[in-house]
Amino acid sequence: MVAQYHKRRDIVYNLLKEIPGIKANYPQGAFYFFPDVSYYYGKSDGVSTIKNGDDFCLYMLEKGHVSLVPGGAFGEESCVRLSYAASEKELIEAMARMKKTLALLK
Repeated sequence: MVAQYHKRRDIVYNLLKEIPGIKANYPQGAFYFFPDVSYYYGKSDGVSTIKNGDDFCLYMLEKGHVSLVPGGAFGEESCVRLSYAASEKELIEAMARMKKTLALLK
């Protein structure tokens, strides 16, 4: 099972690196990424404007159907928490949704 989680971690890490503006960490012992998403603060799709981590997570949930946790809950407003404890297929789909949804922000 450990090898499967390492594979999922690597898949998500590589896909996160493909999303412009995302600064991804490489987790060593948890099932979570804690990427810096502050690049998107102040950006808008013409309807919604991302002001902080809460807005970012709500935007991703409503527009991209991807669930994240704001980093402010863990003391870091510039980050969000993203679990990779899901199937490879679900993780690949979630990363594709994130990339597509974030591309709408200018």
